[in-house]
Amino acid sequence: MTISAFDIIRQPIVTEKSNYLAGQLQQYVFEVASFATREQVKTAIETAFDVKVERVNIINAPAKSTRNSRSRRLTIRKRGYKKAIVTLRAGDRIPFFEGVE
Repeated sequence: MTISAFDIIRQPIVTEKSNYLAGQLQQYVFEVASFATREQVKTAIETAFDVKVERVNIINAPAKSTRNSRSRRLTIRKRGYKKAIVTLRAGDRIPFFEGVE
């Protein structure tokens, strides 16, 4: 079984902090598969977006539980996920995060 780049990269994470990282520090944030390693994430980003990756930081975000707002008894559990912060070479960028050009 061959693992493609799109099996490793799940989705981009777009928040205020990730927009700041993309604009100022050339860092992009992605949700990745739970089995993905740094090297797999690096090759997946390089092949999918045709950029050069300098560094990959991986963070396991834990699962969180919240309460239902009506009854306050029912707890809802949000799943945990793995995210990768990818630093690109100076001059490279991923236009997906830039918005309308």
